[in-house]
Amino acid sequence: MTVTLCATVHSDDEILAFIEKAVPDLIAIDAPLNLPPGRKSLEERTGEHFRPCDRELLKRGIRFFPITLGPMQSLTLRGIRLKELLIQRDYEVMEIYPGAAQDIWKIVRKQGGLSKLQKGLEKLGLKGLVKNMNGDELDAVTGALVGRLYLKGRAEVLGNFSEGAVVIPKPIKFRPLR
Repeated sequence: MTVTLCATVHSDDEILAFIEKAVPDLIAIDAPLNLPPGRKSLEERTGEHFRPCDRELLKRGIRFFPITLGPMQSLTLRGIRLKELLIQRDYEVMEIYPGAAQDIWKIVRKQGGLSKLQKGLEKLGLKGLVKNMNGDELDAVTGALVGRLYLKGRAEVLGNFSEGAVVIPKPIKFRPLR
């Protein structure tokens, strides 16, 4: 039986406490978890701005903010720090990008309307979503679904986990109507 928990937590300590209580098989994090290969820090003005997984997203036409962009820098540093703490505690951690999953599933991203995103997730078969979920919660649900698909072998890893990887769902194959 698979149990998926979702909660809104803010501080690193709250996140770690939630994880310790839930004891998940996998933790899907919606944040970059690696710097581009060869890059020592985000403060560098020179060096690579994209990881191989970022370049693959670009090839597939999936929009994202580069990790070297101002607001993404703090998210990246926090993601890397949390990943290291969780790996030290023997958790399996992976990076997901909800916007990529939503694009692959052809459902609206949160910027297109939260109720539309929630309806899109429900059309994928998700049950039990609470009314009026915020965008972060709906992205977390998206990430949990990608994590579950990964565990079932129905997700794709762009890049590699040591240099930077993002896990995305494999495209849904619809059966033709007869």
